[in-house]
Amino acid sequence: VQLVESGGHSVQAGQSLRLSCATSGFIYADYAIAWFRQVSGKEREGVACIISSDGSASYSDSVKGRFTVSRDNAKNTLDLQMNDLKSEDTANYICAALEYMRPQTHCNLAEYEYDYWGQGTQVTVSS
Repeated sequence: VQLVESGGHSVQAGQSLRLSCATSGFIYADYAIAWFRQVSGKEREGVACIISSDGSASYSDSVKGRFTVSRDNAKNTLDLQMNDLKSEDTANYICAALEYMRPQTHCNLAEYEYDYWGQGTQVTVSS
């Protein structure tokens, strides 16, 4: 499985940004894709995840209501729409994935469950 992120940029607080994760190589019945973020010297934080088959999504409290995750199975991409950005959203945003042998209806943001990771794309929000 390969994951390649894009879309990171420097923006002002209050602005919006859309990240994309291009995926390839999945072979099992279902999979979850998530966005994590990490600031240098701090632990990685799960932001949002989505189940490929039915689109069920979960969000961290810190981004709920501002960020929306979506997938396009035909294009094999996962997007993260980020609105009303704040300086505390500044981080390296990393795409991660795990596969399931059977269809799932719920994903979670536990880092240890994810097997595949991208390199990340930097988002910087200035106030």
